[in-house]
Amino acid sequence: MKITIETVVNAKLDKVWTAWNTPEDIKQWNTAQDDWHTTRSTVDLREGGRFLSRMEAKDGSFGFDFEGTYTRIEPYRAIAYRMDDGREVQSEFIDGPDGVRVKSTFDAESENPAEMQRAGWQAILDNFGRYVEAKA
Repeated sequence: MKITIETVVNAKLDKVWTAWNTPEDIKQWNTAQDDWHTTRSTVDLREGGRFLSRMEAKDGSFGFDFEGTYTRIEPYRAIAYRMDDGREVQSEFIDGPDGVRVKSTFDAESENPAEMQRAGWQAILDNFGRYVEAKA
């Protein structure tokens, strides 16, 4: 099953692209809940390059690595990657009169309900939008 989330970010395309792909920025916005954070991020933005975001509960009780390999890079337009568990993700960046529409489609995993996954990924995307707009 594929799940799609999206948001419109009121900022210039170059600012959106940079915040999406810069480790220091990723550490600021990559969280679904206030009691979590991203403690480490690496990005090798090229086809065949690797990425990693270390996500942890702020109380130290749990954490995991979100990582994979980029399979397609179209600068300022699209990014696709394969997570280490085999799931595929595609993100598009569509510049428009009201800002940049960021649309991500991902393969659902089987451990959690689809709606929970959609809500978690959407919360992260909403944090991304707020972060970029505040920074712009």
